[in-house]
Amino acid sequence: MDDAIPRDLHAPEPREDREIVQSVLRALDVLRSFDRQTPRQTLSQVAERTGLSRATARRFLLTFTHAGYMEQEGGRFRPTAKLLELGHSAVASLGLWDIARPIMADLSMRLGEAAFAAVLDGEDALYVAHAPSPGRVVAVGIAVGRRLPAYATSVGRVLLAGLGDQALAQALATMKPSALTPNTVTSKAKLRAIIEEVRRNGFSIVDEELEVGLRSVSVPLRAPGGAVLAALNVCGPSSRVTAEVLHSRFLPELLEAADRINRSLRD
Repeated sequence: MDDAIPRDLHAPEPREDREIVQSVLRALDVLRSFDRQTPRQTLSQVAERTGLSRATARRFLLTFTHAGYMEQEGGRFRPTAKLLELGHSAVASLGLWDIARPIMADLSMRLGEAAFAAVLDGEDALYVAHAPSPGRVVAVGIAVGRRLPAYATSVGRVLLAGLGDQALAQALATMKPSALTPNTVTSKAKLRAIIEEVRRNGFSIVDEELEVGLRSVSVPLRAPGGAVLAALNVCGPSSRVTAEVLHSRFLPELLEAADRINRSLRD
């Protein structure tokens, strides 16, 4: 039961209160039991990770499958892309992406490379908005809904830098960095130092750590109170985008675009 999900990390402790629907809390535990390390699970695995009985876990999984949020492959279940609709509805309710999309499109047009936005979801950066690069034959293959490890992406490091000290320490403690390329930083001490530098500088640049031949730069998008809501990103193939171009051309444009979005959120 070492992999069982601690309830205090995912949901409030159950209250003897008629206003609290315990079955909803258990259903959320089932959804949260699926992550990047375990994208597909058997009924027994879900029951073990959530602490639910097999019969209860089975009912939740079959209900999610019936509603289209899960699919079954043999004896394993996995979430479907339809779950993104729930996340998109929550994010859209902030009004952030209605503001950001035209600014991102303008940014992509001016720089000639794709622009993205992502939010932190567990240990992953979840991509929630995309402005494609205009007229590019070679384009970056990241779609809305894609999850990538936060530790190896510039968006992820910006989002991790936006966490409080305790939340960041907890994120690093549970993280299991692996070398995705020869350049990937996997030392947690080095990652902590990099994230602290991102906090000080207000941007992150990642050079071929996620994928050989890909460079990216990201900056935070902030709520009126200053909290980091998301990360704004521009990336491109290293054959087109040099490290110098990221610093001297892309970063100033990205900061200006983020400032436009942040000012609009305050208005």
